Amino acid sequence: MTPWTGTTETRFGPTLETGRLILRPPTLEDFPRWCELLADEEASQFIGGVQSKHQVWRTMATVVGMWALHGEGMFSVLDKQTGLWLGRIGPLHPYGWPGREVGWSLHPDAHGKGYALEAAIATIDYAFDVLGWSDVIHCIDPRNKPSEKVAEKLGSYNQGPKPLPVPFHELTCNIWGQTKAEWQINRARLVTRT
Repeated sequence: MTPWTGTTETRFGPTLETGRLILRPPTLEDFPRWCELLADEEASQFIGGVQSKHQVWRTMATVVGMWALHGEGMFSVLDKQTGLWLGRIGPLHPYGWPGREVGWSLHPDAHGKGYALEAAIATIDYAFDVLGWSDVIHCIDPRNKPSEKVAEKLGSYNQGPKPLPVPFHELTCNIWGQTKAEWQINRARLVTRT
């Protein structure tokens, strides 16, 4: 029997493409860069803080499990030209969550390049057009100004604080969001800007 090497690719969801990005469900090949993201104090401060490789493994398994159980979960975001893992982006709706979320977090070397906005547009389109959502939220710590700017560019607005379920109940979170009807207006505005 050949020992398992950890490189078997399993995908429970679709692949989306944008001008610069490929979005697909996570695979084990993403694990090293995912560990780098969650080992970086600044990049992980608003998504639960620094995690050990053991914790990252469980986080990835949870995301893959969401795809298997619900047909939705965070996508891995890859650079279309190089295949480099850049981060992760929702849709997700864990048990007890305050709504159906499209959330994002990027590897430190992918910050400030417009990837979050580009991936969020594709993912929100997917949530409304394929998953049939009627609204979308983004759970954002009020100190996370870069994420607030992405939400504003998407046309989402701050709906105020809302508690998250255990084990995230101690995190500070404002709910940003919009309805499908609002997205249709905001999406048209985003197309004309680009």
